Amino acid sequence: MPLESEPLRKLGFLTIGLFDEADPRRGHESTLEIIELGERLGFDSAWVRHRHLQYGISSPVAVLAAASQRTRRIELGTAVIPLGWENPLRLAEDLATVDILSGGRLNPGVSVGPPTHFEQVGPALYPDTADAEDFGYPRVRRLLDFVRGERATDFSGVEGIEVFSDRVQPHSPGLGGRLWYGGASLRSARWAGENGMNFLTSSVVKAEESEKAAESENPEESAKAAEAAVTGPAPDFADIQLSHIRTFRAHHPDGDRARVSQGLVVIPTDSATPAQRARYEEYARKRLPRTMAPQGPARMLFSPDFVGPSAQLAERLHAHAAFREIDEVAFALPFTFAHEDYVQILTDLAGALGPALGWRPAQSS
Repeated sequence: MPLESEPLRKLGFLTIGLFDEADPRRGHESTLEIIELGERLGFDSAWVRHRHLQYGISSPVAVLAAASQRTRRIELGTAVIPLGWENPLRLAEDLATVDILSGGRLNPGVSVGPPTHFEQVGPALYPDTADAEDFGYPRVRRLLDFVRGERATDFSGVEGIEVFSDRVQPHSPGLGGRLWYGGASLRSARWAGENGMNFLTSSVVKAEESEKAAESENPEESAKAAEAAVTGPAPDFADIQLSHIRTFRAHHPDGDRARVSQGLVVIPTDSATPAQRARYEEYARKRLPRTMAPQGPARMLFSPDFVGPSAQLAERLHAHAAFREIDEVAFALPFTFAHEDYVQILTDLAGALGPALGWRPAQSS
């Protein structure tokens, strides 16, 4: 596994693609321009977030279809598509179509769970089947099967002048090997490994103490575990993330060669103006309290944001237990910054931090 002396192999970035309700085209155009810039700077991949009923990209597959026609080399990913909003068969068709159009550059990342605010949105999304929908791993399994060419129906052949297939069309060979699961728990890491997916791990993980408490059959041990989860020292984010990576690889057919991408918020300031540096540092400062302890009933633990000169960031990353275990990253751009801020951050990632981590920019074709 990569240590300080070993190079970072793939450098990517992740953007949310915000827009003004009164001018949505400008925001989407900004996202496409950022992806084009990423290709010129030599990034290996560009990823977009997914937002429903918000002022962010609601249709990343459509946005990446556009990006595929404005780029030639950079890989294009989603991090992540929440499958609770999707029909796996229809999504498989869209993903295969965009992969074909991009020349095999699509990296779809997905996750499971009910849609956010499902009690409110469920009647609009699933007016007749809300109570019957399965939002667990079987939904991902269906998508995997369809993308990988498994039969979707028992009917095929010619009917009149029309020809029907029993598998999703178009079929894009290789796409099945580029499907990623965005996971934040040991359970998800294990499932992704057992099902031969790639694994996306981000700046939020699930503190696992609560799971240990719930799983214990001994009431006394369960009570002690629960108390320790609340009163004990704060869990270490990097150690938890490392346990997810190792669990994933331990259950993946490719073992230690199974692909993992880490997505922390990393903001180099080498070429930033004083005003930009102050804004970036304030952004990180306001978000720091949520990193001190697990948040909410699900006990989600957030990573601190990484802000500073590239030389300092490289030292911090090399000391990060999980970073030392991977050789691919997709650093997340902060949600609410301006277009020119993203230009500066990407330029420093590619020109300063990436090389400090041993990365070399890809050559334009």
